[in-house]
Amino acid sequence: MRVLGLLSGTSHDGIDVTVVDFEESDGELRGTVLHEDSVPYAPELRARLVAALPPAPTTFAEVCELDTLIGQAFAEVAASASAAAGGVDAVCTHGQTVFHWVDEGHALGTLQIGQPAWIAERVGAPVVSDVRIRDITAGGHGAPLVSFLDELLLRGRAGVSAAVNLGGIANMTVVGPDGLSAYDIGPANALVDAVVVAEGLNERGYDADAAIARTGTVDDGLLAALLADPYYALAAPKSTGKEHFHLDYVRAHVDRLTGSGRALSVPDLVRTLTELTVRTVAQDVTSAGIRFLAVSGGGCHNPLIMQGLRDALPEVEVVLADELGASVDSKEAILFALIGWCTMHGVAAVTPGGTGAREPRILGTITPGTGPLRMPEPVERVRSLTLG
Repeated sequence: MRVLGLLSGTSHDGIDVTVVDFEESDGELRGTVLHEDSVPYAPELRARLVAALPPAPTTFAEVCELDTLIGQAFAEVAASASAAAGGVDAVCTHGQTVFHWVDEGHALGTLQIGQPAWIAERVGAPVVSDVRIRDITAGGHGAPLVSFLDELLLRGRAGVSAAVNLGGIANMTVVGPDGLSAYDIGPANALVDAVVVAEGLNERGYDADAAIARTGTVDDGLLAALLADPYYALAAPKSTGKEHFHLDYVRAHVDRLTGSGRALSVPDLVRTLTELTVRTVAQDVTSAGIRFLAVSGGGCHNPLIMQGLRDALPEVEVVLADELGASVDSKEAILFALIGWCTMHGVAAVTPGGTGAREPRILGTITPGTGPLRMPEPVERVRSLTLG
């Protein structure tokens, strides 16, 4: 079965897509990546999306329009990818997260927009969508869903190993003799991106090649205040997002610092926020006794983050996720292709310990394509995964 995976992450800079051809035999799954791409949002659409995100106020009218416009954008990307791969049998879209509701350590709701019916109409194949909420109803956080893929890729390694994704939010999956745990560590690129956009530092909306951070120095006082955020002390499972870590959060910390008479340049701020990612990831890797760490996501292209992690973790083998068969830029799109295959085959795409759910659940809602909805024969479980 050929499944197309689609998502836009917490950096909300564009749409990642991949097409994976899955073959299954007795629970052993092999996936061949046929196509992968990343398509930036149109600047005006991204600007509207950013303007509507928390903590900014918005309206149901704006949410409705963005749901349609993002759905149409996803549909065009999916149609192009499907044509490039010679057609697909199903699509799985994560959409664009605009709110993740966590209260007193419990996830109560989550909202992803990008209406899947536009994708089903454009591609003609059934579309799996809204994949996080079923896990939340079973007591999970709906995140990090990538723990399902990570566990399959890390399974069988000696000692304690982990995979960390450095998107807008950093999440980590830890696999060891005692089982699996996974959770959101905190901000990876979200805060730096917010400052870059707000200050108009470049047209890309992120600190490419750490060019801005390289010109600044870490402000120890600000870093200490940021590290004191109670979120980092919470026990896993836990999840977070831009509802907590956003531009006003940064500004509040900076105002407290500069109110005491100290000056802070924008490069120093970006450098300090970059160091925050290094420190929070490194301290969790160290406390878990991890010896092998596979890194993916946009943050792995930031040389200050990668070198910072290697310097802070001299006893840990720090590699890119490509070594596990999932490219650093397509890993999450591969995940959603995998979730789509699992849902179509009746397989729960959640690993116990991965999200905090009481029990695994089959994820998502299915929107039929242009023809009759025909489900393949169910598969009991996925025992292994090989990517090529």
